[in-house]
Amino acid sequence: PPSIDRRQRQMCIRDRASRPPSLSNPAHITTLNDGICAIDTEYLRPLQDASHLVVEGGRAAFVDTGANDSVPHLLDGLSQLGVNVGDVDFVFLTHIHLDHAGGAGLLMQHLPEARCVVHPRGAPHMVSPERLIAGTIGVYGEERTREMYGDIVPIDEARVVVAEDEDWFEFGGRRVQTLHTEGHARHHYVLHDPAARGVFTGDSFGISYRECDTANGEFIYPTTTPASFDPDEAHKAVDRIMACEPRYLYLAHYSRITELDRHAAQMHTDIDAFVDIAMRHKDDEGRDAKIQDALDNYLTERLIAHGFKGDRDAIWSILSIDIELNAQGLVAWLERLEKYDG
Repeated sequence: PPSIDRRQRQMCIRDRASRPPSLSNPAHITTLNDGICAIDTEYLRPLQDASHLVVEGGRAAFVDTGANDSVPHLLDGLSQLGVNVGDVDFVFLTHIHLDHAGGAGLLMQHLPEARCVVHPRGAPHMVSPERLIAGTIGVYGEERTREMYGDIVPIDEARVVVAEDEDWFEFGGRRVQTLHTEGHARHHYVLHDPAARGVFTGDSFGISYRECDTANGEFIYPTTTPASFDPDEAHKAVDRIMACEPRYLYLAHYSRITELDRHAAQMHTDIDAFVDIAMRHKDDEGRDAKIQDALDNYLTERLIAHGFKGDRDAIWSILSIDIELNAQGLVAWLERLEKYDG
């Protein structure tokens, strides 16, 4: 997108011949801080989804992978940065939604020394992904699921490590900690990185696309996608992340943000606002469409007030993916409430 200065990508392009043959253009890499790079997975559109590579003491780890089509970008990123595939010790999956974990099995086939670190509730589904695929088909339909994610490659159980709450992992002398956070998904953890004073948040601290940055700073909002949004736990997740006293957060959508006190307050406000939208329309005929329209209006008004200069079409082109999924997630939450009340 034109709002992103390509010079900021800090590209370190090596020999073109070293790139995987399926990749026609070099991976887009943003060099951040403390040995951390964001590699654009090119999931759905540029700068929508990031995999983070952390390098320390000659060893490395990925945090989230994108989908199968992302794997050539990640391997090219390693090549550009001079990291051998045998130097990667871990693939950390913050959760098993396929925009974060769909490419993990395929990537692991190229990383001979890596182990895949997954939440206890998610680990069985990376070994036997049939139910994970079925759940995704329930959201997108079978044709769209196959188009976006292809065939999900299972991971050898011997290479899967279950990440309990507050577990520590070490590579190259760097220690990182998994902290369980629900709200977005019950199989979610965030990865606390004290060396960087940062947290890799997956989807537990919302979405902040760089196209939405303005003179007023970064723009953020929650992600309430199906199927297990829980507003109380979502609030707790934000607070647990902030209790790490981070300097930076690294979001999957999209990468590093600062101004964290402001963003935490906005996340709490928006979680409550999303719940209010759902509750306002819960008894309406055609509530699905009304919730989506209300979310669209709410986020559009917020982004315009934030100083975004594009029109509604430009805003929709950036936010539509999340508005549609967030509306589905809120409807699914209402259905669970109704089932429980019944």
